[in-house]
Amino acid sequence: MCLRTIFSCALLLLTLLLPSASASSKSKFQLYIVYMGEKKHDDPTMVTASHHDVLTIVLGSKDEALKSIVYSYKHGFSGFAAMLTKSQAEALAKFREVVSVKANIYHELHTTRSWDFLGLEYNQPPQQPGGLLQKAKYGEDVIIGVVDTGIWPESRSFDDNGYGPVPARWKGTCQAGQEFKATNCNRKIIGARWYSKGVSEELLRSEYTSPRDMHGHGTHVASTIAGGQVRGVSYGGLATGVARGGAPRARLAIYKVCWVGRCTHAAVLAAIDDAIHDGVDVLSLSLGGAGFEYDGTLHAVQRGISVVFAGGNDGPVPQTVTNAVPWVTTVAASTIDRSFPTLMTLGSDEKLVGQSLHHNASAISSDFKDLVYAGSCDPRSLALSNVTGKIVFCYAPAAAAITPPRLALPLAINYTMEAGAKGLIFAQYAANVLGRLTACNGIMPCVLVDFEIAQRIFSYGVIAESPVVKVSPTKSVVGNGVLPPRVALFSSRGPSPLFPGILKPDVAAPGVSILAAKGDSYVLFSGTSMACPHVSAVTALLKSVYPNWSPAMIKSAIVTTASVTDHFGMEIQAEGVPRKVADPFDFGGGQIDPDRAVDPGLVYDVDPREFNSFFNCTLGFSEGCDSYDLNLNLPSIAVPNLKDHVTVRRTVINVGPVEATYRVAVAAPSGVEVYVDPSIISFTRSSSRNATFMVTFTARQRVQGGYTFGSLTWSDGSTHLVRIPVAVRTVIQEFVADTS
Repeated sequence: MCLRTIFSCALLLLTLLLPSASASSKSKFQLYIVYMGEKKHDDPTMVTASHHDVLTIVLGSKDEALKSIVYSYKHGFSGFAAMLTKSQAEALAKFREVVSVKANIYHELHTTRSWDFLGLEYNQPPQQPGGLLQKAKYGEDVIIGVVDTGIWPESRSFDDNGYGPVPARWKGTCQAGQEFKATNCNRKIIGARWYSKGVSEELLRSEYTSPRDMHGHGTHVASTIAGGQVRGVSYGGLATGVARGGAPRARLAIYKVCWVGRCTHAAVLAAIDDAIHDGVDVLSLSLGGAGFEYDGTLHAVQRGISVVFAGGNDGPVPQTVTNAVPWVTTVAASTIDRSFPTLMTLGSDEKLVGQSLHHNASAISSDFKDLVYAGSCDPRSLALSNVTGKIVFCYAPAAAAITPPRLALPLAINYTMEAGAKGLIFAQYAANVLGRLTACNGIMPCVLVDFEIAQRIFSYGVIAESPVVKVSPTKSVVGNGVLPPRVALFSSRGPSPLFPGILKPDVAAPGVSILAAKGDSYVLFSGTSMACPHVSAVTALLKSVYPNWSPAMIKSAIVTTASVTDHFGMEIQAEGVPRKVADPFDFGGGQIDPDRAVDPGLVYDVDPREFNSFFNCTLGFSEGCDSYDLNLNLPSIAVPNLKDHVTVRRTVINVGPVEATYRVAVAAPSGVEVYVDPSIISFTRSSSRNATFMVTFTARQRVQGGYTFGSLTWSDGSTHLVRIPVAVRTVIQEFVADTS
């Protein structure tokens, strides 16, 4: 999330007027989050009482403290959100019990075919051994918490027919509200909460004040994770198939923290705190981060809860990945093997193909229509052309260099509709913006073309005296004719500007044109918000197979078994300007491979308590943080400041055959020598399951350089390839970026 967005969202924060305050003092009050670390009492009421006591000292009376407090975090950790003045917040920050005080911020919200594409086949042929889905019993009774915009419980994806009783360990509740009764929960949706404190009345008036999902984002995410099988669904006849989640027998716990697409940090923390108490196994958050996401999630991980985050939608710009703390899994978005070709026939009878989502036959004429060129399709260009009743052709390469397609396309759609056009052909240099075309549906056909196709249309328009074009209905194409996966253009890229020593994102998963539930229907959404639930579901399946594995072990299994090549054996590419071979800052370990993740051979584990030192580093409480980052036992290595040489330590745990020998294979980053000691590790029945090795990186050239990439892979020569990504930047001076 960019600083400009944070600033603009901060202006929307609720300011609560205490009875004794004057009208002129309203603007002085702001919602602050006071984090107090580990709770000092097991009794939640005593934790809350301690919050009241601290506030009473600052505000002068317990009555004022009770009026000020918005949320009390009392289950997984200690802290509270309260309406305070700046001076009151500064006073609280001086208390010995207080770890940090931060102003509240808003987070942004960051489908059928995707699970088959990943190899998680629901009905495995009898002659084949079962994959992860079957070994995990389809996620039976794993509880997944979804922190998002709520849920539409009537969707067929959440039918609880055939489910047993709610797991006895569940401690949550079903919180009623507007258009949502306690009976809307069932044996599938076993709990639902909503968090409206600290949200403006203006936003609440546009929403259901209940767990019910007005936006549709949360329902889409939840059904992608754990929706049951629903046959014959489509998006207006496109992408027809069986909709299902990756862990279709898992249970869902819903935490609504977002209102009209805005999600307050205070509410997210309250949801995480409640989820820890309720007993979830996995937390899925398809929310943008702003650097403040780590305080609550660390406590969840320390209690054995795996936390999965979307990595953000600000790609392909480098250093835009969010939610980059090391204890969570951060997800990039990739494409699947499905496309939506749309045939266009020019008056010259030349046939060209673009991409569209247009499915309304009544809005598509079988006749040719006049074709008019309108440059960038801004209001001035459209005003100079007579576009009423015609198909408008938008082609402006120079403007595309200034305004990216994801921003230019929605504007072009709005302007051409207002001008009375009957269709749009939009030229752009990037894929993955199909989702922006939904605004056209039912009104007019809108087709995306690349610059090569656009030039052919332009050349035809120059020659033809009266250029015309016919747009045919869109088709769905799946399978080997479509080259997947590719890292989506919009997927945020590393390195993390906050934590350059932590390689992010961790892994990529399908996030483009994903079909899942929204209300009573099914729609196509794109974003890392759609990729995140794919990894959340696989995490839940692994937790079902290995209930005693830590969150770090599960994350390691996912990252080290991810693929860096596509189904044809070619290197996976990343959409960009231009498209390139994907590197770890695009997709971490690679594209998620669920069936390989169930048998990783070796895993990298981290005692969650070790993350406390990293957390203290984020608060400025520790020294030697660079060295600490390097030696966190993560399934990746990032060396952001290599001057001469550095040695890092890693430890693997053998979770495969008891007797095994692994040999290392190193793909060294360009300009860097890599030495691994030992280069062979062996496990026997009488030996430890753990093996530690050292990796020394030596700069071969003294330059102030950019990042180069490589990998380190342990192979047992047969079944297991345990690969971790490596990113290294050589420097002469620290705190200086690439001088080129």
